[in-house]
Amino acid sequence: MQIPDNAPLSPEQRASLNAVLPSLSDAQSVWLGGFLSGYQAARGKGGGSMDPVTVLYGTESGNAESLADQSVKALKGKGLDARARNMADIKPSDLAGMKKLMVIVSTWGDGDPPDAVVDFHKKIMGEEAPRLDGVEFSVCALGDTSYEQFCKTGKDFDRRLEVLGGKRFLGRTDCDVDYEGAFQKWLNECLEVLDKQASSASPAVVAPVTTAAVEYGKKNPFPSELKDRALLTGTGSSKETIHLELSLAGSGMTYQPGDALAVIPSNRAEDVEAILKATGFNGDETVTLPKGEERKLMDALTHDLDITSLTKPILEKYNKVAASDRITTLTNKEHSAELKDYLYGRQVVDVLEDFPVKGLKPDDLAGILRKMPPRLYSIASSIKAHPDEVHLTVAVVRYDAHGKGRVGVCSSYMADRVAIGETMPIYTHNNKNFKLPESGDTPIIMVGPGTGIAPFRAFVEERFEVGAKGKNWLFFGERNYSYDFLYQLEWQDHLKSGALNRLDVAFSRDQKKKIYVQDRILQQADALWAWLEEGAHFYVCGDAANMAGDVHNALLAIAQKQGGKSPEAAEEWIKELKKSKRYQRDVY
Repeated sequence: MQIPDNAPLSPEQRASLNAVLPSLSDAQSVWLGGFLSGYQAARGKGGGSMDPVTVLYGTESGNAESLADQSVKALKGKGLDARARNMADIKPSDLAGMKKLMVIVSTWGDGDPPDAVVDFHKKIMGEEAPRLDGVEFSVCALGDTSYEQFCKTGKDFDRRLEVLGGKRFLGRTDCDVDYEGAFQKWLNECLEVLDKQASSASPAVVAPVTTAAVEYGKKNPFPSELKDRALLTGTGSSKETIHLELSLAGSGMTYQPGDALAVIPSNRAEDVEAILKATGFNGDETVTLPKGEERKLMDALTHDLDITSLTKPILEKYNKVAASDRITTLTNKEHSAELKDYLYGRQVVDVLEDFPVKGLKPDDLAGILRKMPPRLYSIASSIKAHPDEVHLTVAVVRYDAHGKGRVGVCSSYMADRVAIGETMPIYTHNNKNFKLPESGDTPIIMVGPGTGIAPFRAFVEERFEVGAKGKNWLFFGERNYSYDFLYQLEWQDHLKSGALNRLDVAFSRDQKKKIYVQDRILQQADALWAWLEEGAHFYVCGDAANMAGDVHNALLAIAQKQGGKSPEAAEEWIKELKKSKRYQRDVY
């Protein structure tokens, strides 16, 4: 492409550019466009006169932070002054100075703010929150429609910012687990609004800033070969926990200890057949998926759609076709307890059977189901110890409910439906909020019952491979010593080699009185407090419903007894641990 003759350039300038531009690589062209954008803005002809844009994020697994970084790059590509701020690092009073505010926040569990954002959320919702007159904002809420309180934290912030005097420059966007499309639309609309506000009489010509395409990632998962699968639990165990080894050779992907691996499963043939039987379809029908792609119904039910998870939103969508008084009653807010009872243990097929619809169309069925979401698993290996490999520790879910045998879609996919040598689609997911200390000399305390042990296998391997001198202490818990001691021989070898300094275990069913990891923590209170006083980092991975809270309370009790702190001071101490990244949790 040549510079046109009518361009506002001299003949000499056109000739020079026409000689250089064809020789530039794509990367060089992108860099030059960004450079010219920044140069123009620096001369006062871009958006430099507008208030800086703050991209405020609250994150649990790192998604919101990654999207905030992406937003800042796009804003700077428009010549705008932009920066990302973590809610965990600011006070509500700081918001008053953020005149242009983009908020990206996730909802954790069924309506809770991310762990690191709890304190900020509480204060901004309180009576002492500042007035935000003059602040313009827009909110992008991340969530999961499988939970009733979908995107609740984002909705909370959106309402509260308005109540405090802020004005929306763009309405809120709510994103499901498949968030890329909705987020990108929100970001593009924000850029359009803010760019117009920043425009001057002589607007800069800005080249879009792009990054080199990643060959494999969320939009293009890597077909990873399953190299090995081993049963970790012994005969007689009430659980089925497996160890998986997957190849990354040729993927270009890497990871750090604490990161997660996303696996995109397919549905069981039995579950697909049950859906077809309940609807009367044969599977050869053509359906249109949300992005306009046409697929055979059988293929869509097998690979593209979540056909098991049953939630209130799915019931409400289905009832637009079923027009059932019973479903209307169940989804009424006044009957939330009754709805919870109905949903427990049931799947989509149960609704199709309980409330059959004559004349249901294939597109009606596809329309009520959400896209098959990836499942995230804590990575159980160090890539330094296992080059071109990634390992997982997976609890296989199998149970009976309402007269039917049920399985966890992804865990059974990895346990039963992918043979050694076959591939499964995966990508790595960076978790910035669950990382080893920067210094290898820092001691660490790890609490990982059950499959929560996974990231700590990676931690210990990594510290050993890099020659870290810091002490490592592991608390592990399960039901029975004889059947459920995951990676027992490895931990014993690590103790012998010095890679692991202390190991405390709690096997709850080996004695009359159940003993859990929090009990072992309290029993070792003096030593644990001494480690924390030395600067140790404290990590927890595993069950969020009970274990994580019990461990948190044990830590508070130790701060009060061994540290001599009041209950209020212990709470503040915990907050400081979190803020300084010395207390990190990966719970689910």
